Amino acid sequence: MPQTTIRARELGELLRSRRERLQPADVGLPTGARRRTRGLRREEVAQLAAISSTYYTYLEQGREMRPSRQVLDSLSAALRLDAAERSHIHELIHGAPPAETPAVVETLSPALVSLVDRLDPCPAYVTGRCWDVLASNRAARALWTDWPARPPEARNLLWWMFTDPGARQVMVDWPAEASALLGRFRTATARHPGDPGFSTLLERLHAASPEVREWWPQHRVVPLSSGTKRLRHPVLGEIELEHVVLQLADNPQQKLVTFTATDQVQDRISSLF
Repeated sequence: MPQTTIRARELGELLRSRRERLQPADVGLPTGARRRTRGLRREEVAQLAAISSTYYTYLEQGREMRPSRQVLDSLSAALRLDAAERSHIHELIHGAPPAETPAVVETLSPALVSLVDRLDPCPAYVTGRCWDVLASNRAARALWTDWPARPPEARNLLWWMFTDPGARQVMVDWPAEASALLGRFRTATARHPGDPGFSTLLERLHAASPEVREWWPQHRVVPLSSGTKRLRHPVLGEIELEHVVLQLADNPQQKLVTFTATDQVQDRISSLF
């Protein structure tokens, strides 16, 4: 049997197996009425990947076709393939993995850094695409942790939440906050298949946190949202803050998170510095 036929069949089997393991909720689709198909329907995958349903069906049937790297990346995102799976389907069809995406050093404009500082005593911080904390003001550092004092690889909201014992003291409802944060991270990883920043952080979290190992297979997805957070501070005790998440127009992957409270609580925060 020709190698092209074998590789086409292997691709089809992989696509089908990954389609069957996903549920509509995993990809933001409504569950709808009772479904006869296990996992997603073929037409749903085609819609998510922006290709025709017939073309996707032919791929899953193992027909000898040569989808472009762009189509393979679209399928990787639609089926939530990890970095290894994405590389594998590229090698199957094109004989080589996709070119590595160069690591991008995230930077902030001086104006944004100045804005974060001027928001004191209202806590504020900016996170990057993988939830690295890129800037924080005095109030945020006093209530959460001193981000600049941490090693560069530890200046990450997820890493702090799941590996720093201090996070469980700061967050009054730590299980709910940690689970929701992981769900937001899962939502973001789907938009960046094969991104080494996401895959490396996820590997580190799996190695370091039993909660991540338990919760990640549950496929919880959570959108970005504003709301209320309850924090615990050794001097202030428990405080409640309202927060708003703003995505930057120049770089939507960066998020400015600001917090407000009653005048009395704000005055107490001011007394910390």
